[in-house]
Amino acid sequence: MKRTLANRAAEIAPFHVMDILAQAKQLEAQGRDVVHMEVGEPDFETPQPIIDAGIKALKAGKTHYTPALGLPELRQAIADWYQSHYQVNIAAKRIVVTPGASGALLLVMGALLEQGKKIMLADPGYPCNRHFARFVEGQINSVAVDADCHYQLNAGHVEQYWDETTTAALVASPSNPTGTVLNRDELIALSAAVKARQGTLVVDEIYHGLTYDGFEAPTALSIDDDAFVINSFSKFFGMTGWRLGWLVVPEEFEPVMDRLAQNLFLAAPTMSQYAALQAFKTDTLAILEQRRQILEHRRNALLPALRDLGFVIPNTPQGAFYLYADCSDILNEHIPDSMALSRYLLQEAGVAITPGLDFGCYRAGQHCRFAYTTDEARLLVAAERIGRALR
Repeated sequence: MKRTLANRAAEIAPFHVMDILAQAKQLEAQGRDVVHMEVGEPDFETPQPIIDAGIKALKAGKTHYTPALGLPELRQAIADWYQSHYQVNIAAKRIVVTPGASGALLLVMGALLEQGKKIMLADPGYPCNRHFARFVEGQINSVAVDADCHYQLNAGHVEQYWDETTTAALVASPSNPTGTVLNRDELIALSAAVKARQGTLVVDEIYHGLTYDGFEAPTALSIDDDAFVINSFSKFFGMTGWRLGWLVVPEEFEPVMDRLAQNLFLAAPTMSQYAALQAFKTDTLAILEQRRQILEHRRNALLPALRDLGFVIPNTPQGAFYLYADCSDILNEHIPDSMALSRYLLQEAGVAITPGLDFGCYRAGQHCRFAYTTDEARLLVAAERIGRALR
């Protein structure tokens, strides 16, 4: 029997990096050594205090559903984090606990988009943003960004490209794949431009906490109380596999989010929520600060090594754990684009990286992403291997 696939499913593209990862695993199964710089997940384990809290919750029988918007204690702990860390007062009832930041993205897109409405996104950017928009029958107002604007949407883009069908703008600070950050003045101007068009600002802050050179990324909530802000326990807090994120919404959206969460995923994982209560404690934060410093050292080692090899990285990233590199000077008739380069480096150098095609269309074939998610010595081994392969 021939079945018809829904258009929305057919139009959602796979991650090209997963193909690279699968090939890398095959090479490893054959005995090859591969340096993994493709997947956005650091090599650190979840901090032990969080693991212990999760085990304690299981032993105590904390295995039943929580309310759809999350465990009340955790919602309050997140609200307290905004007060202590950002000096921003957010009512706990505005916090929605979700199954990862992906769950938060789905709620935002479901609440703000529908057929005929667009959300403005930067290209390059995190690919799931456009895929979630498509899933709810929304459309993308895609804006090409480059090093001149630090690969970020700004007020000028809103003034130039906003149209009558655009209803929201989504930015990520720090950004995946570029690691660039919006400063306070840029956020203020962006928020004002969106509000002037009766639009909604959505800010992905999942890499908050992972910033460098003494820079602290401001939360959009300190500027725009009407913004939707997405965050996660995956990146800074090291809880990728626990699948836990959160969303801060304007107060009037709480009933809408409750209804959507009840129907889409019922509730976030209970064990993960109890474990996350430990994430904001002093002993856990000390571990996380040590890891942030390690990531900063890795960036400082890998960045000049790649530049010496001919990769152009005009903006030193201030956050996350990625380097988005222009590889135009390296490409040739045998390696015509970043996808071919990714495959070549995997086969010839045993180094796995991500092609720019995963992050959009604008000059995607001339860019690739390096994740500094393995230890510094391995990163330098990778750079040495890449150099030999390119020579």
